[in-house]
Amino acid sequence: MATNSSSLKWDNIDLARKQALLPRTKNGESRYIPLTNKACEALQHGNAESDVVFPISPNAVRLAWERLKKKANIDHIRFHDLRHEAISRLFEKGLTVPEVASISGHKTPAMLFRYAHADLRRISELISE
Repeated sequence: MATNSSSLKWDNIDLARKQALLPRTKNGESRYIPLTNKACEALQHGNAESDVVFPISPNAVRLAWERLKKKANIDHIRFHDLRHEAISRLFEKGLTVPEVASISGHKTPAMLFRYAHADLRRISELISE
């Protein structure tokens, strides 16, 4: 989410609890986020010789993203669209507004609802029962 790639340090990762502390975020507050099993597995194989989890500059991330988009022929997708997709999928999995907000860092439901869209098919199925 909105953390500087160099701000996440190995000291911020707690694999036993499956969580990471984001010390500097866009909303100005630190927060813990849950880690998936796949994330924990990937982090177990990380390079702990560096203080930071992702020893890469923002420009290197941007260039890698541009290469990936070109290779996949997906010029219409912005990096921030990945955040939108992740938040939408959290709602699809049934997480509540407070749960998603605790992960995304949105302070108000109104801010979060910019990312959430009603699944009309699901709503139709629920009200038809």
